[in-house]
Amino acid sequence: MDLASRIDALLPQTQCTRCGYPDCAAYARAIAQDHAEINQCPPGGAEGIRRIAALTGRPELPLNPANGTEGPRMMAVIDEAWCIGCTLCLKACPTDAIIGSNKLMHTVIEPYCTGCELCIPVCPVDCISLVNETGEAGGWNAWSQREADVARGRYAFHVMRMQRDEVENEARLVDKATTKLADLPAHTHGASGAEAERKRAVIEAALARARARQGKPAL
Repeated sequence: MDLASRIDALLPQTQCTRCGYPDCAAYARAIAQDHAEINQCPPGGAEGIRRIAALTGRPELPLNPANGTEGPRMMAVIDEAWCIGCTLCLKACPTDAIIGSNKLMHTVIEPYCTGCELCIPVCPVDCISLVNETGEAGGWNAWSQREADVARGRYAFHVMRMQRDEVENEARLVDKATTKLADLPAHTHGASGAEAERKRAVIEAALARARARQGKPAL
C-alpha cells in the first residue's frame, strides 16, 4: 500500500471537503506529496493529526482554524413538512444517506450520515438542520473505524453511480440530438434552408463535443 493510501486509511472518510480538497483520498494524496499540512481535517481532530504525524514522521500541529474546529458528530435532519423534493441534497450527499424522489419528501438514513454538512447549502428552502449526535465527544472519539470504513465504501459507490448517471444522460442526449439531426431536411433553399443549416451546424457541433467526451469518433 502506498503512502497516500495509508494516510487515507487514517482519515475519518466524512468526505466533508473542509480540508480544502474534494474528498479524503485527494487530501491524503496531497499530504503524501507534501502539498498539504497534516492538520486540515476537523472531523479527525487532534487524534487524527497524531495518527498522521506518527505515520509520516512529521511534527504534530494544532488543527488549522481556517479549516474548522474539532467538535461533535452532527446529524442532518430534514423537516419533511417543508421539503419540496428538489433532489439537490441527494446529489450533494457523498454517502447517499438521503433518500427520496423528485417532488416527494426526502429523509436521512441516520447510520450513513457522516455529518459532512454538504446538504445544508444546496437546500433552497432551508429545511435541513443539524443535531448533535455525540454530545461533547469530537474527532475520533465521536467516530469509529467501522463507521469510517462504511463511509468509504458508500462514497466509492456514490462516485461510481454519479459517473454512470452522467454517462447514461450523455448517451440519451446524443440519441436525442441524432434523431433531431436526422429529422432536418438535407437540402433546402431560401430563409428556411439557411435556418435548417444553422440548426444542423449547432446540433453537429454539440454531437461532436458529446462524442469527444465519450471518447467516440465524430460522425
